[in-house]
Amino acid sequence: MFSRGFSRISRAGFNNYQWRQSCPALYTAVYHQLLWNSHPLEDLIPKGRGCMEINSCSSHLFHEARRQIHHNAASTIEDQSDPFSIVADELLILADRLRVMVVAEVPKLGSAAEYFFKLGVEGKRFRPTVLLLMATALNMPVPISSPERLSTARVSDSLATELRTRQQCIAEITEMIHVASLLHDDVLDDADTRRGVSSLNSVMGNKLSVLAGDFLLSRACVALASLKNTEVVSLLAKVVEHLVTGETMQMTTTSEQRLNMEYYMQKTYFKTASLISNSCKAIALLAGQTAEVATLAFEYGKNLGLAYQLIDDVLDYTGTSTSLGKGSLSDIRHGIVTAPLLFAIEEFPQLRQVVQRGFDNSADVDIALEYLGRSQGIQRAKALAQTHANLAAEAIDSLPENNNDEVQRSRRALIDLTQIVITRTK
Repeated sequence: MFSRGFSRISRAGFNNYQWRQSCPALYTAVYHQLLWNSHPLEDLIPKGRGCMEINSCSSHLFHEARRQIHHNAASTIEDQSDPFSIVADELLILADRLRVMVVAEVPKLGSAAEYFFKLGVEGKRFRPTVLLLMATALNMPVPISSPERLSTARVSDSLATELRTRQQCIAEITEMIHVASLLHDDVLDDADTRRGVSSLNSVMGNKLSVLAGDFLLSRACVALASLKNTEVVSLLAKVVEHLVTGETMQMTTTSEQRLNMEYYMQKTYFKTASLISNSCKAIALLAGQTAEVATLAFEYGKNLGLAYQLIDDVLDYTGTSTSLGKGSLSDIRHGIVTAPLLFAIEEFPQLRQVVQRGFDNSADVDIALEYLGRSQGIQRAKALAQTHANLAAEAIDSLPENNNDEVQRSRRALIDLTQIVITRTK
């Protein structure tokens, strides 16, 4: 449905000998880290620095190690269709760098900040996966005037490595902003579980949870400043504003606003889709792509984010606490009205009065659930998610043609993600 031809571009190589000779111990450690996760990267690089400083210690080595692994296991890698597997090696490195970046001078703050970056509770790394795939999907020649054209492959390769490092930094910044928002949300919602474990606020208290979230945002700001790109800084600063705006919209709605689908979708964009859409656009801007390409990247992220949240809202009704890693029916119990219930109200107008009472009475929750079960609310919310998933896939399909194998593979993976998002059960 979404397949089309792509024009071929050249693939950048890396100078193996130079980096192996300049720092053989670090090269070996990074290589082993990618293969067996046996040498923690945080033991090898300076503590408490921004992503660009950390990346400068390891980016060349990482890329060469990754190339070597791909060479040694080419047949296996080429057969992989799982989007998460395609960038699995980079995600390992990013995870280690994130654990380094959230080290704090005050041990208790550091322990709180790294709570959801520890092995086993770091989550799916959905957003970094999207951004790394987007970086490869946009690995296209950038139109430049003849006098500015690069004359040697060596310079081109060096710039390609630097660009990938900066794009990885966007993935790290995005994950820190995301985790910070989770910490703050759990305090606001008085949540006791997250990702299948006790929430940070239930373990360390609300005050430290808020401070840990603030600390992650500050570290994200430092990393963002290290990119030295004012347009990208402005984009991601706007994301933080959107997160606050969306949460405030959810907390301070009037009765009419709570029952308005347009208001719900705007809040959903601010709370969920803004981060991934603007981060995708930042990936394109760092690559020097055209405004048209940057807009397509933004549209992919926006529609993927909306589809993701719509399914999240469905799962709050259909999932279990075990499968979700957090409490089910949490939205309605907090008086939050989402797409399934809004669609149910269209079928059963009498449900409007129940919703307007705010669900302080558990009997009203039961009544609303009964109406929801009789309605097409769940199905219509899923259909709306499918619509946004299709729009996201169309954005990728509209990118300039490119025949490069890795570019095509990443674009297919981004399209596959749109379906993974709407068919997930947790």
